[in-house]
Amino acid sequence: MFGTDRRVLALALARMADAVGNSFLIVVLPVYIASGSVSGSTFGLEEAMVTGIVLSLFGFLNSFTQPFAGRISDRTGKRKLFILLGLAILALTNVTYAFAGSYVSLMLIRGLQGVGVAFTIPCTIALVNELATADNRGGNMGIFNTFRLLGFGLGPIAAGSVVDGGSYTFAGVQLTGFDAAFYFAASGAFVSYLLVTLLVSDPERTEASAGEEFDLSLRDSTSGLDPVFTLGLTTLFLAISIALLATIEPTINERLNQGKTWFGLQFAAFVLAQVALQAPVGRASDRFGRRPFIIVGMVILVPATLIQGFVDTSMQMLVARLLQGVAGALVFAPALALAGDLAREGQSGTQLSILTMAFGLGTAIGPLASGFLVRYGFEMPFEFGATLAALGAVLVYTQVEETVPVGSDAESRPTPQD
Repeated sequence: MFGTDRRVLALALARMADAVGNSFLIVVLPVYIASGSVSGSTFGLEEAMVTGIVLSLFGFLNSFTQPFAGRISDRTGKRKLFILLGLAILALTNVTYAFAGSYVSLMLIRGLQGVGVAFTIPCTIALVNELATADNRGGNMGIFNTFRLLGFGLGPIAAGSVVDGGSYTFAGVQLTGFDAAFYFAASGAFVSYLLVTLLVSDPERTEASAGEEFDLSLRDSTSGLDPVFTLGLTTLFLAISIALLATIEPTINERLNQGKTWFGLQFAAFVLAQVALQAPVGRASDRFGRRPFIIVGMVILVPATLIQGFVDTSMQMLVARLLQGVAGALVFAPALALAGDLAREGQSGTQLSILTMAFGLGTAIGPLASGFLVRYGFEMPFEFGATLAALGAVLVYTQVEETVPVGSDAESRPTPQD
């Protein structure tokens, strides 16, 4: 499949399994909080803001831990070990949601998940990068993201139905719809753990190649922004734009007079559009260059995000999210592949963690931003996201150079590691 290493396919399937379960939480947690099942102090904040904090803790702690986790894995060469550590923490904490009944406990669980998964994400991306070659890196990243996002897209579609299904009986034990959702999320992480354990191994490498320098540069030798850092900023802006919906789910449902299943479809539409496009876009970037796809994707993201603030039917929101998904597909795989092209030997975990950190940070900022801005008008969060998307397009156009000669044969071009 596009020359993909079997271990990359195994990693992709593993990420799909835990993404199905993890994406449940994005839809379920806001509804769980709003259901009255959670009690205790809200610290004087509105419910939407507290929901944003709960959802965002994962992203913040996950993001800021990733560079250090990536660096440790670079120095030790133990990618698989840290991937399994993160998945184990994710599985255990998903179970504990079923026993959490206060805002404080939800925050503690979500924060612990963020720190744990921080060891999984950069190590997984680094493994994909190291198992790829210069001529198929875009295709490998595309295949990996396709399966990951397929799982992420399927979760929200099923989540609303599972919660609305009411009471379940499993092995003689009564479960609420929320309990069932949390246990399902835990089972996804467990399946992922088994797949990595059985089918993935670390590539042959030397720990010494990582070097002593902790290389997270902001600027390059020409006094411009470092290209990998620029790609990280662009990924941040993209992630903020797509994460705006999470916190304001009740507001959207009320505005469009729709139920949770419709919202799940809208949330998933972004992901499902990418599932269809990630692999072909990644492969095309191997031959025609990474940069044009990223720029075009960010340009399309501007109207795709802005229009969501002005829709008045469920179908219009669904179409807007599909268009946003097309934009994301043009950015994700090419940006990761371009960062992989630029990563120095033995520093994939550290340098690619800039992009994975940025994405996690964006998924944390997005819910907070929408929870804060929606009070000034339904359209305000989406105007904010569209502005960031436009800035991202400008940054890539002015600060990032191409690594793939357009129309050239992949086998004939040098890589940065050479």
